[in-house]
Amino acid sequence: MRHTIWTSVLATMFLIAGSTSAQEPGKADRLFRSNDVLEVTISAPFKKLMSKRPTEEDLPGKLSYVDDAGATVELDIGLRTRGKYRRQQRVCSFAPIRLNIKKTAAKDSLFRKQDKLKLVTHCRNGSDRMEQVTMREYLTYKFLNELTDFSYRARLLKITYVYTDRSDKQEIRYGFLIEHKDRLSKRIDMPFLEIKNTSVASLAGDHTNLASVFQYYIANTDYSPIASAPDDFCCHNGTLFGKVGQPYYSIPYDFDMAGLVDAPYAEPNPKFKIRSVRKRLYRGRCPNNEQVPNSLQKFRDKRETFYSMVGNMPDLNDKSKKGMYLLMDRFYDLINNPKNVEKKMIRKCV
Repeated sequence: MRHTIWTSVLATMFLIAGSTSAQEPGKADRLFRSNDVLEVTISAPFKKLMSKRPTEEDLPGKLSYVDDAGATVELDIGLRTRGKYRRQQRVCSFAPIRLNIKKTAAKDSLFRKQDKLKLVTHCRNGSDRMEQVTMREYLTYKFLNELTDFSYRARLLKITYVYTDRSDKQEIRYGFLIEHKDRLSKRIDMPFLEIKNTSVASLAGDHTNLASVFQYYIANTDYSPIASAPDDFCCHNGTLFGKVGQPYYSIPYDFDMAGLVDAPYAEPNPKFKIRSVRKRLYRGRCPNNEQVPNSLQKFRDKRETFYSMVGNMPDLNDKSKKGMYLLMDRFYDLINNPKNVEKKMIRKCV
């Protein structure tokens, strides 16, 4: 019955735009308001960091950049490796990093109010291919920012890594910072929920469906909006925010397994029997099917913006652009055909 109703109403609802059910979020911190590439130098014992891969203690280092007035700002920081999959030596020779910045030392800098920041790195030294992966993943965060303020902000960095334990060896690579969940919590005025699982009914339907369509857009199945990974809080590759008596928001992050990012180590989830990470599978929730037209319209409204973001991405090579454009084209071809939306999305809801 659900499918029959949808077939009859989908075409007429296609141009309806939705609204966000939550309050208007506040401004992001200054570090995350700009889309400009921030050039920084990070000096640390990277040889030791990448061989020992500590997760419980920080190694000392320094971060410096030139501010708007032309002055060099230097901050004492702590560094440790982070993550689960990418921290493994066989996956990434250069692991993702957590930067521990002392708030008191950073209070007059661009890093004011920042503390423990996730830094997404290039994964493998000397690999231009892996640096392209980093930039493609950064773009996925920026796409979601364009669709909703209820998303993690990201800031692109051009980093000079100085190895203080290897004759001051240097390597320049792109990376990006991800907004801390505490700062996102303050921005959207919702506490982080330390629970293992939730239900679809407890989530804001419009945001949940928008996020589901976004995951479909980037060809990602490595997530859950309601359940956690083992030994973690809800949700798998997402964070749950909310207040008692109000809808919860499951906000996704970590998109390196997405087809649009196309990391060489990415593998499809075997339980879905997908041959390639670039093959899409819709994982939207059936109770939110009525939100699909609103969600799709948001993607139509942002189409030219998304293509422009790819085209203007600094140092993103033609191969990366071509691969992203191809997957994006396929998505827009699909959503502009009501029958395909019915077949590939509505009927595939879970």
